[in-house]
Amino acid sequence: MKSEALQASVIADLVLLSCVGMRIVFVHGGGPEINQWLGKLGIKPNFLNGLRVTDASTMEIVSMVLVGKVNKHLVSLINKAGATAVELSGIDGHLLTARPSPNSEQLGFVGDIASVDPSVLRPLIDNYHIPVIASVAADKRGQSYNINADTAAGELAAALGAEKLLLLTDVAEILEDRNDPGSLVKQIDIKGVKKMTDDGKIAGGMIPKVNCCVRSLAQGVKTASIIDGRLQHSLLLEILTDEGAGTMITG
Repeated sequence: MKSEALQASVIADLVLLSCVGMRIVFVHGGGPEINQWLGKLGIKPNFLNGLRVTDASTMEIVSMVLVGKVNKHLVSLINKAGATAVELSGIDGHLLTARPSPNSEQLGFVGDIASVDPSVLRPLIDNYHIPVIASVAADKRGQSYNINADTAAGELAAALGAEKLLLLTDVAEILEDRNDPGSLVKQIDIKGVKKMTDDGKIAGGMIPKVNCCVRSLAQGVKTASIIDGRLQHSLLLEILTDEGAGTMITG
């Protein structure tokens, strides 16, 4: 989504899928934009196991960027492309209730999801509107937390009983050999992906993606796919073709 051309292509594909009858929920983060704003303030981004370390100052930037900028921009693009998008965050309608991460001493205001209440989404989805959800949430006391967007998407997919969870990335999908782009794993089950993780073949920012796929599958989502969003029309290829465009994980 860093490329404006690819961004427009992804949005057009989302709108097309909505027009042919698919009910879509769009969950987003905003890592590059957050990094840009942190850089303007002289704050160096810091990550631990693929998760952004989020102190109080960083949390303010995360909320401002995800809710105030990226969300509005994506909603505008979808509306211009001919669908009806609705701007939301995990805080709205108690959609997501957060709790501190078990590693909160190291990660700061990075949250896990304690509960999901999708009731605010159902009338939107039933009318084929596209909810666009920024991955921030609050705990029961109102403290805001930075939620990994893939984690948020996985938990929402499970709560909604989604057919598919699709994670678009800006890196290659799951590879048998991380140094060989041609070693794409097209399909794998939970047992296989856990073994790859244990063997060190899945590492860094791919770990939260794989973990959220496994959790969503365990909660009833039929399939979960990790897709390289830099590939033109990868979303359509994954959904509408037998060959697909990424790594599909099955239960």
